[in-house]
Amino acid sequence: MKDSNYERIFIGNFAVVRRIEMELNALDINPIIKDQSESAILGGFGGTFAPDFQEVFVHKSEVDKALPIIEYVTNELHL
Repeated sequence: MKDSNYERIFIGNFAVVRRIEMELNALDINPIIKDQSESAILGGFGGTFAPDFQEVFVHKSEVDKALPIIEYVTNELHL
């Protein structure tokens, strides 16, 4: 997402990303989840070498509000 109003705030597996998404949504932050393997499959290129790899992006204006959620979830899950 180069030259975008969105910033990547986390990279991780499906389960952790879904938990982060849930916590962000509770604060009225709507993250964008980028799933490389799903994009490759839909594009007809098959899977990737890291099928459980997802990225979480939020609008730049919400980064300061979102980062404590990342810290909270990763600390809770001992990541």
